[in-house]
Amino acid sequence: MNKVQEKIYNEIVSKYNFNEAQKEEIGLGLEQNLDVSIYARPEFTSAQMYQIRLGLEDGLDVSIYTKPEYNSMQMYEIREGLKEGLNVEIYARPEFHPGKMFTIRDGLKLNLDISIYNKPYFYWPQMAQIKEGLISNVDVSVFANPEFNCFQMEQVRKGLEQNLDVSWYAKPEYSWEQMIEIRLGLKKNIDVSWYTKPEFDWAQMKEIRLGLESNIDVSIYTNPSITYDEMERIRLKLERKLK
Repeated sequence: MNKVQEKIYNEIVSKYNFNEAQKEEIGLGLEQNLDVSIYARPEFTSAQMYQIRLGLEDGLDVSIYTKPEYNSMQMYEIREGLKEGLNVEIYARPEFHPGKMFTIRDGLKLNLDISIYNKPYFYWPQMAQIKEGLISNVDVSVFANPEFNCFQMEQVRKGLEQNLDVSWYAKPEYSWEQMIEIRLGLKKNIDVSWYTKPEFDWAQMKEIRLGLESNIDVSIYTNPSITYDEMERIRLKLERKLK
């Protein structure tokens, strides 16, 4: 810093009890001839100051996010959106999780119809799965349902991407682990009707699936009352007889 900058710096830091990290951000801004008065305020953490400083360096309208209610990660998402020329007002809301902001920003950047997932009842991981479905150009209406958690959505999305008949398992009553077993069975082109029943847990489904893939008579153990480890014992015994 030159003498003028040092004088301004000393005047600013003497007014408030800034920590060393905050002081560093103020000093770096002065060295870049930035208007540090925009962020040289004790209510901003050093991480927030950093995001504001970077915005000023890029000549962005930082007033959109120079608000203490935005944490540094939220500020980052807004700043990146401004750099990309996006309409950040769509997601510049303090109540939005940074992950939600990113998912909306990324969708805007990819020219996706974000209105499909920019809903208050979707958590950001759910939004991310719907976004991935839009990128893959699958029918996201099949799983854009708040009753599905993000892991269930992922399994339905993967099934659609693999051109499988997801109607077998695109139901909220199936856990995502159960959905995996049904999806894998559909991929192997086996008769999944043997185990597409919510009363089978995913481990039981797996044993039935493996049995079907081995062409053994699974009817011997397709009973929800039989534990998965007992199913495994029966399956392995039947498979040995085939050899």
